Amino acid sequence: MNDVIVTFRSVTFAQRGEGVLRKAGIGCALTRTQKNLEQRGCGYSLTLRAQDRQRAQALLEKEGVPYRKVYQTVGGTLREL
Repeated sequence: MNDVIVTFRSVTFAQRGEGVLRKAGIGCALTRTQKNLEQRGCGYSLTLRAQDRQRAQALLEKEGVPYRKVYQTVGGTLREL
């Protein structure tokens, strides 16, 4: 499955993002960011379906929820978008 990982700098921003996406009907899972993806300290991520990526990013931006980076798994490898 091709999942997308959206990283956030704090649990608060990740929780806000989760609320925005779930309210819009986009399923996602809140988790700690993998250490190899996090540049500074601890971060949190939302994992969602690749088909929801563009809509999710647009909603997060519209609602003013700051996120760091977006990655997609392609053939088992993470790639920054």
